Amino acid sequence: MDRQLTLMAVHAHPDDECLSTGGVLARYTDEGIRTVLVTCTNGEQGDGPGGVKPGEAGHDDAAVAERRLEELRESVAHLGIDHLELLGYRDSGMEGWETNQHPEAFANVPVEAAAARLAELIERYRPQVVVTYDETGGSGYNHPDHVQTHRVAVAAVEATGIPDKLYYTAIPRAAIKRMFELMAESGVDFGDFQPSDDFGTPDELVTTVVEVAPWVERKFKALQAHESQGDNIFLLSMPEETQQEAFSHESFTLVRSRVDTPDHEDDLFAGLRP
Repeated sequence: MDRQLTLMAVHAHPDDECLSTGGVLARYTDEGIRTVLVTCTNGEQGDGPGGVKPGEAGHDDAAVAERRLEELRESVAHLGIDHLELLGYRDSGMEGWETNQHPEAFANVPVEAAAARLAELIERYRPQVVVTYDETGGSGYNHPDHVQTHRVAVAAVEATGIPDKLYYTAIPRAAIKRMFELMAESGVDFGDFQPSDDFGTPDELVTTVVEVAPWVERKFKALQAHESQGDNIFLLSMPEETQQEAFSHESFTLVRSRVDTPDHEDDLFAGLRP
C-alpha cells in the first residue's frame, strides 16, 4: 500500500527549524506533503527575559524553556507544519559550557535511548525523507546538542529502515560568501565575526538545492516568532530585499537513498513522487 509522502526534520532546539529547513517545511506542506518536526531539547540554555544569559542572576531554566516552546509553536504555525513532536531533553548549552556536564543534558543521554524514542516516531509517521545535521552538528557548528541530534537521528533511521532518503542540512560555502557580501552591502554590522574560508559545507558535497523563494516571508516570520532569542539571530537585521535573495534556496547533502536520483536534485522527494 502506498503511504502518504512525509518529510521529518529532526532538530536540536526551538528556532533551529527555521533557517535550514523552514522553507522546505512550508513548501512541502503547501504541496500536500505531510511535515513532521521533531525538536530534541527544550532550549533551557537560551536567553532569558531582558537578554539574561545562562548562569547570570535571574536566569530561570524552566521559565526559559516554557517561553521557547511557546515560540516554537508559533513558528510551527507560521510554517504550517502538520505535526510537532517534542522529545523534551535538557539543553546542553554551547560547547565548553559548564552545563555540558549536567547528567540530564541531552548530550549525555545514551544514544540508543534517545534513538529508540525517535524510532517510535519514525514508525508512527513512516517518513520517506528524514533531514538532520551532519556529524559536526551542521557545517562545522559542533554544538553538543546538534552533534547528539545527528547521532540519534542516524541511529533511528538505521534501526527502523523505514526512510527512503536521509539528508544532512548544508550551508554551501559559495552561498555563505554571497550572503555576507549582501549583508555588508546592506550595512549589517557583524561585530568581530568573520566567517573563515572553511566555514560551511564544501560546495562539491551539496547534492540538493530546493527553491523556497515564495516561502521566505513565512520563514522569517517563523524566525521572528523566536523573539526571546532575537539578540542571537543577527540575520533578522537584514533588509527584506537581502533576506529574499539570501534565503530563497535551501541546500542539503543526500547521504543515503534507496531510490534512483539525479546527481543534482532540486526536490527532496525526487524519485519518490507517484
